[in-house]
Amino acid sequence: MDKDLVELGKKNAAFKAVEDNVKQNMILGIGSGSTVVYAVKAITEINRNNKLNLKCIPTSFQSHQLIVENGLTLVTLDQYPEIDLDIDGADEIDKSLNLIKGGGGCLVQEKIIASSSKKLVVIADYTKRSEVLGENWRNGVPIEVIPLAYVPIMKRLEKLGGKPVLRMAKAKAGPVVSDNGNFIIDVDFGKIENPSDLNIKLLQIPGVVDSGLFLGMASKAYIGLKDGKVEILE
Repeated sequence: MDKDLVELGKKNAAFKAVEDNVKQNMILGIGSGSTVVYAVKAITEINRNNKLNLKCIPTSFQSHQLIVENGLTLVTLDQYPEIDLDIDGADEIDKSLNLIKGGGGCLVQEKIIASSSKKLVVIADYTKRSEVLGENWRNGVPIEVIPLAYVPIMKRLEKLGGKPVLRMAKAKAGPVVSDNGNFIIDVDFGKIENPSDLNIKLLQIPGVVDSGLFLGMASKAYIGLKDGKVEILE
């Protein structure tokens, strides 16, 4: 995998998605992750050049900072519970535009913003495409859980055929703590042939806040290819 080509793919996908979808006076959901950094740069540019009067709602502390640092107008879901457009990345995208998200740990807030949006547009590079979920993304499905319940939840996840791992922090001792104060368990289920069925089973486990399976939510995906072109999936 050529890192430069991957980064170029992210940038091209982000700029194309913003150019095609961001319009005057929109309320925007701003996702999280490395690809969204390029999207915010594109949004900042198009907003400045065309005076679009955009208002932006973050999905994480990271996107909150990006909005503020780039001089965009920061608003909240309380003020604008109906969002025109949500732009976000993904860890994996299948042929039906189902997603695995949460590699950056922001899945619950991302899902709340996505579900409050009229349209979810996903931006990614060519490495994130697959026929079925779990084919290329081998870090597992992220699941945000209440800290009290993480051990019994992991036992339940094993019974569902998964291999759960409590996500540990890199720069501190102990587990990763989400923006909501919860733990994240990454569960390898291998190839997921029926993501809807799996998602229902996950959400029925007491203590599970939500899963990183985003099913039937995306309306478009912009994929940055190796040759610099952008493929649009609908």
